[in-house]
Amino acid sequence: MTIRIGNAPCSWGVEFAEDPRNPSWRQVLKECAAAGYRGIELGPIGFMPEDPGILGEALAENGLELIGGVVFRPFHDPAKWDEVRDAAVRTCKALTAHGARHLVLIDSISPRRAPTAGRAGAAEQMDQAEWTAFRDRIAQVARMGAEDYGLMVGIHAHAAGFIDFEPELERLLDEVDESILKICFDTGHHSYAGFDPVAFMRRHIGRISYMHFKDIDPMVKADAIAKSTGFYEACGQGIFCNLGKGDVDFTAVRQVLLDGGYAGWCTVEQDCDPTLDVSPVDDARKNREHLTSIGF
Repeated sequence: MTIRIGNAPCSWGVEFAEDPRNPSWRQVLKECAAAGYRGIELGPIGFMPEDPGILGEALAENGLELIGGVVFRPFHDPAKWDEVRDAAVRTCKALTAHGARHLVLIDSISPRRAPTAGRAGAAEQMDQAEWTAFRDRIAQVARMGAEDYGLMVGIHAHAAGFIDFEPELERLLDEVDESILKICFDTGHHSYAGFDPVAFMRRHIGRISYMHFKDIDPMVKADAIAKSTGFYEACGQGIFCNLGKGDVDFTAVRQVLLDGGYAGWCTVEQDCDPTLDVSPVDDARKNREHLTSIGF
């Protein structure tokens, strides 16, 4: 099998580079390797050193390859466009310095969408002019990543952003050229949104360039949706459980990938609250063991 399994700093609670609760980047690298992974994502730009010499040496010390990086920023907010572009450029430079291939674009959480995560019928929609500008901002970063830096760029649907539900994701895919924008498919967020991840994969496997493996506890999900629980509060409640313990059928996911000839990295992401009494390295190890048990 030509599928490789990596992990990401968000599995250690790292969502924002400046969060004082973050573990050290060296600790994350060390524990990722100890849990059985040979690849890791960059995390939010600024969490790991942007000096290629420093990060390259640390990656080598831990036997890790840099897989890719995420631009998790408010593409929906035109007032934050300079922030989005700066993060995107810095991320592209950091990835290419280490030969990483995957640039992942995520519209970050919007206060307009947070209360309706998981409830497509109740979610506020952009009007046509707002959508067009939003789409064009995503396309501009995608084109930069693909054409200026030679990266494989994937759009990632995310709970409580404006690319959350399957129809929004498919609309964007229809309107932005496949040559510059592919899919980073997250199994857990697709389930959180109320759609079938395996069915989506079967329809779009030819455009999926990168995978995020995430499982979701159906009882916590149902409660969070019913109560309009915020995304990070839901993470603290354990909405993203260990792989194999939730409602995502990873055996079926594996089969779709094999049937589609998928090759490359699949990255485990188990977003967690860093203030809770959890052991990210233990969870990372259990997730790796589960994937091994089903043939990954």
